[in-house]
Amino acid sequence: MYDGPFCVLSIVDNHTFRRILYEVLDHDPTHDDIRRFFRRFKAILDTRKLTLAGITTDASPLYPVPITEVFGEISHQICEFHTIAELTKAVLRAVAKIRKSLAASLTKLGRGRPSKATRKAVRRQKRIQKRIADLFDQRHVFVQHGLMPAEKKTLHRITRGLPQLHALREIMDEVYCLFDRRCRTDTAVAKLAKLRRRVRRFKTVGRTLQKLFSPNLEKALLFLDDSLLPSTSNAVERGNRRHRKMQKSVYRVRSQEHIADRIALDMQREAQTSGRDQATATLHLARAG
Repeated sequence: MYDGPFCVLSIVDNHTFRRILYEVLDHDPTHDDIRRFFRRFKAILDTRKLTLAGITTDASPLYPVPITEVFGEISHQICEFHTIAELTKAVLRAVAKIRKSLAASLTKLGRGRPSKATRKAVRRQKRIQKRIADLFDQRHVFVQHGLMPAEKKTLHRITRGLPQLHALREIMDEVYCLFDRRCRTDTAVAKLAKLRRRVRRFKTVGRTLQKLFSPNLEKALLFLDDSLLPSTSNAVERGNRRHRKMQKSVYRVRSQEHIADRIALDMQREAQTSGRDQATATLHLARAG
């Protein structure tokens, strides 16, 4: 998490949503920073005679090499949310590319009331402009997970005569199917290989969907074979959101020392959660008689 000129590294237990370790840097993290941070964590695990079975990160290139060097060959899951977000952006860029090609097909017409000879061209211009506006206003139907019947009708209307747009929506549906918990990793990888072969055939949008060929996509499917391996890094993001919300009301937490102290206070409050909940329940019972 970036906070002004500082960067906060965090390791969070994805099952209890509690931060285990953190470090506040005054510069952008490097492989050496990540490697040193992981070695601190490994020393803590060794002291408690614990073994790390798996780790979930975002798609940053900072993590793979230090993880292998410090922890060895463990399950490294790439966050499903970040992966789908990248693919969603790629599909929306492909839709934008088609909008630009439609806009390039418009011809400049003369000013004034159109003559009988140009009325057909004017009507064509208006249809294309309406199609461009619809593709922008309704662009969410190409990436939304699950469409209502009305949205399917909208999709059919705005993609009429543009088969590449139908293909984009079908590709996005197949991407969502890859992350279905009812699948196994081998099945999902086979589906992914088939999807990649299909995308290669669409020369018009194939270059825009290069994210489908990233090796991170296979790593994002490891959770299908391990029910204990978290599929997303939501635990870390949850702590980051809480920190940003705090920053809006506590302005003085802006220096490196104060950020570290505030995170330590947050961890202390988390450690006291069970006792605090028990005390609250006891008071409620006493009040109820």
